[in-house]
Amino acid sequence: MRKKIVAGNWKMNTLPAEGVELAKGVVAGRGEVCSCVNFIVCPPFTHLAMVAEALKGSDVALGAQNCAAEAKGAYTGEVAASMIAALGCKYVILGHSERRQYYGETSATLNKKMEQAYANNLVPIYCVGENLEEREAGKHFDVVKAQIEEVVYNLTEEQFRNLVIAYEPVWAIGTGKTATADQAQEIHAYIRKVLADKFGTAAAECPILYGGSCKPSNAAEIFAKEDVDGGLIGGAALKAEDFLAIGKGFAK
Repeated sequence: MRKKIVAGNWKMNTLPAEGVELAKGVVAGRGEVCSCVNFIVCPPFTHLAMVAEALKGSDVALGAQNCAAEAKGAYTGEVAASMIAALGCKYVILGHSERRQYYGETSATLNKKMEQAYANNLVPIYCVGENLEEREAGKHFDVVKAQIEEVVYNLTEEQFRNLVIAYEPVWAIGTGKTATADQAQEIHAYIRKVLADKFGTAAAECPILYGGSCKPSNAAEIFAKEDVDGGLIGGAALKAEDFLAIGKGFAK
């Protein structure tokens, strides 16, 4: 059985004290959701230590939204994978569409970041997905395949077994548009086939999350699809009750 995962990407939202309250809210309501669901919260760097404290004693895991491509050194403003691991992070989001779009992250950069994540025992949540222009041109399969082949194909099988993929239809993030459950299943199944071409049967165990405007009202329909193993949640992760309600979208 693949892991069922609901991961919250808080992006550049909340002040540290607000983040602590949000984390406490998730912990307080976590018992209302099946223990089969793995919750992860990914606050801004500034909150990690305080949120880690708020999560203590719970099974809600901590993740970071990014890490540096280098291990250490004269890289002003960067945060190393070793630093986030030292604060209690178990996961790190890499290759998010906003990092690719706004900060020019390439596959070459992401290969280095993946290396740093694994060197520090972090599980990468590696994001792939197409923008609206690519979707409308029918290039979505090609885009996603390239993003996987250029980075994930460089992993060892052991590393691959500690990987989460998040599919982001970039055209559905923050736009109010959502891929239909059938569209989500179609591309998730395709991603699993691309993974299987390299890693064989191990691809059946890799969690693939849907990351495009998933909310309490559509989570159950999307999560019911065979190859959808959860969600990478943006806006709805900023309210504990909504975040937890998405977790309830899994059939018991």
